Amino acid sequence: MVKRHKYKLSFLFIIFVIWLFCLPSELFKVPTATIIDSREGIMLGARIADDGQWRFPKMDSVPNRFEQSILLFEDEYFYQHPGFNPVAISKALWQNITTDKRRGGSTLTQQVIRLSRKNKGRNYAEKLVEIFQATRLEFRFSKKEILNLYASYAPFGGNVVGLETASWRYFGIPSEELSWGQAAALAVLPNAPSLIFPGKNEVILKNKRDRLLLKLFQKEIIDQTTYELAILERLPGKPLPLPEFAPHLTEKSRREHKGERVQTTIDFHLQKNANRIAKEHYYNLHQNQINNLAILILDVETREILAYVGNAPTTKENNNYVDIIDKSRSTGSV
Repeated sequence: MVKRHKYKLSFLFIIFVIWLFCLPSELFKVPTATIIDSREGIMLGARIADDGQWRFPKMDSVPNRFEQSILLFEDEYFYQHPGFNPVAISKALWQNITTDKRRGGSTLTQQVIRLSRKNKGRNYAEKLVEIFQATRLEFRFSKKEILNLYASYAPFGGNVVGLETASWRYFGIPSEELSWGQAAALAVLPNAPSLIFPGKNEVILKNKRDRLLLKLFQKEIIDQTTYELAILERLPGKPLPLPEFAPHLTEKSRREHKGERVQTTIDFHLQKNANRIAKEHYYNLHQNQINNLAILILDVETREILAYVGNAPTTKENNNYVDIIDKSRSTGSV
């Protein structure tokens, strides 16, 4: 009897050790895009990640509207379960056995594990691994941190990864400015990212979004006026270009701070004015076959860079991509 208990304790100890070390030190080892912001926090430019994905650096927090939407759509008991939801898994298993329709029953925590274990397949054995690792993830991170991981690495169609990226690519705004209609539309996308295809799937996507908005209204998270206005909002479609207010500084940041989000000392309004002046002045210089110019505005007291225009807004034939601010030149040229 004593020997049997020793075997049981040894077995449990081994399982505990496996559980304790079942997660890698870093869940997501993927390249991220390089982003630069002005001193006011306005995006000035971005460069795609090395793997060709628009994946912004990990988010620090998730906006309330998206959080409310994604929890209601994907995991209503997120703040109560230990990483998996036994009721949801049982319902999914029963449906998979008795019908042709497939249902996962995964929590957001499990989905974070699945995203980190990409290309591992989807079967019952993998589901057990997800559940096992999800409980460890819950022990290692807070609920808010897990939600941040999900919002940072979930797919939103094509090569758009993460909520902040999706917000900029589909609506041209930061995620904290998303309306209820926009937040609901993005909340349903990770569940079926292939729905984003300009000219197709609009009806399916709209039905999913509208059902979620109705649920938000029925749960009294939004009022009737907000609900009625939200269902009239446009759906995400063809990805929008990202801001490009300081292309040469963005490229410089990509070389020096690849994969990071950098807050510069650039004054956004001064940068816009410098861009306008460069464009106007270029047309005058072009008449004399002068095709390149640069503008650098500094604060003489703090030495902070307030505006950075590396070259004229001209054509590739005139090497407009070359940043002539940091190029060596003779004293006479200066």
